[in-house]
Amino acid sequence: MKNFSDLGLCAELVRAVTEKGYDTPSAIQAEAIPAVLERRDVIAAAQTGTGKTAGFTLPMIQILSDMDGDKPRRMRPVRALILTPTRELAAQVQDNIRTYGVHTRLKSAVVFGGVKINPQIRQLRDGVDILVATPGRLLDLCQQKACRLDEVHMLVLDEADRMLDMGFINDIRKVIKLLPKRRQNLLFSATFSKEIRSMTRELLVNPITVEVSPENTTAETVKQRAYRCDAGAKAALSIELIKGGNWDQVLVFTRTKHGANRLSKKLDQSGIQSSAIHGDKSQGARTRALQGFKDGKIRVLVATDIAARGLDIAQLPHVINYEIPNIPEDYVHRIGRTGRAGKEGEAVSLVCNEERPFFSAIEKLISQRIKLSDLEGFEPELWPNRAPTASEVQKAAAQRKAAAQKARGPRRPQASNNKKRDNRGSDNAAGKSSNQSGGQSGGKSSGASGNRRRRPFRRKSR
Repeated sequence: MKNFSDLGLCAELVRAVTEKGYDTPSAIQAEAIPAVLERRDVIAAAQTGTGKTAGFTLPMIQILSDMDGDKPRRMRPVRALILTPTRELAAQVQDNIRTYGVHTRLKSAVVFGGVKINPQIRQLRDGVDILVATPGRLLDLCQQKACRLDEVHMLVLDEADRMLDMGFINDIRKVIKLLPKRRQNLLFSATFSKEIRSMTRELLVNPITVEVSPENTTAETVKQRAYRCDAGAKAALSIELIKGGNWDQVLVFTRTKHGANRLSKKLDQSGIQSSAIHGDKSQGARTRALQGFKDGKIRVLVATDIAARGLDIAQLPHVINYEIPNIPEDYVHRIGRTGRAGKEGEAVSLVCNEERPFFSAIEKLISQRIKLSDLEGFEPELWPNRAPTASEVQKAAAQRKAAAQKARGPRRPQASNNKKRDNRGSDNAAGKSSNQSGGQSGGKSSGASGNRRRRPFRRKSR
C-alpha cells in the first residue's frame, strides 16, 4: 500500500497529513492525487466519506506552492477556485485547506450567502490564493468588482451532481465565462447522471477518469436496514429506536423544512435534545446547531437534504431516513454521513406505503436489497399487496395539497409575496441569488430587490 510521500506530495504536505492522523491514502486519493499533479483534467467518482476532498486539495496546495512567486500577498488574485453547492460543504472544504496548508504560505478564503458580504470583500482585497465559494455569492462579488477570476489556474466542481440538482448549471456557466480558457478542471462527485456526463464533455479537456467503486454505490462500512410503518407513526418509531437503542448521536433526514421543525419539537418533548438545520435557518443558527451536535451537546440533528453534503462528523454512528427521498441519489449521500473513513455506521429507513416506489428505486440504484422488517407495536395498518406507483403517489399528494388550499382559503397577496421573497433569500436549494445582506447562493444578483431596499435610505439621506 502506498503512503502519501509515494504519491509525489512534498514534505510539508506529508507532515500536515501525518499531524492530522493519516498515514495511508484512500483509494480515491491514491488514484486522483498523481493525476492532478500531472496537471491533467480529472473526473473522479467515489463513495461519500472516502476522502475525495483531500484528493484535490492536497495536489492543489502543492501546485500553487510551486507557483508561489514574489508578488505581495495583497496583490495576489485568486489562482484556484472551488465551487460547492452548499454553505456547509464550502466551510468543510475550507477547513481541509487550512489544515493541509498549515506549513505553506498560501492564503485561502470561503464565501457564501447567508452572511454579510463586506467582510468577504475585505478578505479578498487582502489577497487570496484559493477561494472556496457557492456560485451565487461568487457572482455577487464579481459583479461588485470585488473578485477577479481572470488568473485562475485550477477549477474544481465539488459534489457536481448536487449543484446540478439544485439548479446551479446556469450559474456555473456564468462563472466559467469569467475564467481563463486555459486552466485545469477537476470534477468530483459521488453519483453520476446523464447531466453530469454532459457537463464533462462541455467543461473538461481529455480528462482522466478515476473510479474506485461502481457508480452510485454505498460504502460497505454502512449497515442498512428498514422498517415498515404508517406515516403517522414515524415520530414515535424514531423515538423508540433512539431511546431503545440508547443512541447518543443520530442524524435524521426529512424531506421538508417544516417536517424537520415538527420532528425536532416532538423529539424535544420526548426528552431527546435535538435541533433542526435547513435553508430557512440563519447561517449562525446552522453553525451553532452543527457544532453542538459535533460536541455532543445535541443528541439528534434533524436535517433536510440541503445538509446531506458537507456534514463531516467523525465516527457518526447512526443515520435515520425519516422520509424516503424521491431522488434515489439523495439516499446515497444521506447515508454517506456515516461509515466514513473506514469506520462502521448504520443507516435506518422508515418506509410507509406511499414511499414504497421510492424505496424500490433506491434498491435498483444501489443494486442491493435492503431488509424490510416490522418493529413490534409499529406494524403498518396500510400496506396492500400491490405497491402504489410513483405517479399514483404524486397524484394523491397533489389532490391533498389542493384540498388543503381550498380549506384554507385564499391568502393575502402581500403576505404571499413576502414569504416568497424570504424563501428566496434564505434557502440555497432554490439555486437563486441573494441580496447583499445575506441571501443564499444562486444565479441572479440582488437587482430590483436590492434597489427597493436602498431607495428609502437615499430619500432619508436627502
